[in-house]
Amino acid sequence: MTRRLLAVHAHPDDESSKGAATYAYYSSLGDEVLVVSCTGGELGSILNDELADIALAHRDLAGLRRREMAKAQGHLGIDHRWLGYRDSGMNEDGSVPPNSFADIPVEISAEPLVRIIREFRPHVLVTYDENGGYPHPDHIRTHEVSLAAYRAAADAERYPDAGTPWQVDKLYYDRIFNLQRVDAMYLELSVTEPDSELLEPLGEAREWMKNYPALATTHVPVGDFLEARDAALRAHASQVAPTSSFFFWPNELIRKAWPFEDFQLVESKVNSVMPESDLFAGVEENR
Repeated sequence: MTRRLLAVHAHPDDESSKGAATYAYYSSLGDEVLVVSCTGGELGSILNDELADIALAHRDLAGLRRREMAKAQGHLGIDHRWLGYRDSGMNEDGSVPPNSFADIPVEISAEPLVRIIREFRPHVLVTYDENGGYPHPDHIRTHEVSLAAYRAAADAERYPDAGTPWQVDKLYYDRIFNLQRVDAMYLELSVTEPDSELLEPLGEAREWMKNYPALATTHVPVGDFLEARDAALRAHASQVAPTSSFFFWPNELIRKAWPFEDFQLVESKVNSVMPESDLFAGVEENR
């Protein structure tokens, strides 16, 4: 049986910062992995002062981000689709532009994702929680659209012209950024390299994440795919500086301390034992 994983993200670059090593891992096993980007990231900021394509970024950020997404896709060995909506931006007053992704009713924007689900027929769907991972309007709407499409895709009476109904076996939320991971790296480094300059930023991360609840149920072993993740993330050069201390920690430290990417099983039509080490646990028995 060919196993299929669908990951739904808000913008190009989100797939590389939230689950990229997992996608590369499953792709290496021969599983089919499809990432959907709901928007083109047109209203994103340029977050890399040393960007080589700075002129293009100012002239055509949307076009540049499509090129970056194609590079990231190549590093991960995955398939990719654009859902086709426009970035909503992140205005301080909470407003969103007319006809942007967050402005369009969920019942409308869910339909193209239902079509993708019914065509691709994933066993696993990964998306964000109700807070969007962080409260960007597009991230929150990605959660809403993902859940709406997950449920509607299995219902023959919903979107009857969007293909043959398909029931996804398992629904997960991304929990890549979690206190357990940061704690493990901090403790490993404090023992092996007590004078390391990395202890301070790790300590700061522990502080601002101290109230994060431990919600992950599933820890996917990705130690061999951290370099693929880094390459994919660096491909989004307009969004990520190559020296970012927020995104990039020494891979040898990660391999020793916490060689996993973490997810929360939210809904399942199959049985599996917790904690899991495989997003597809229980799927083959069901099919």
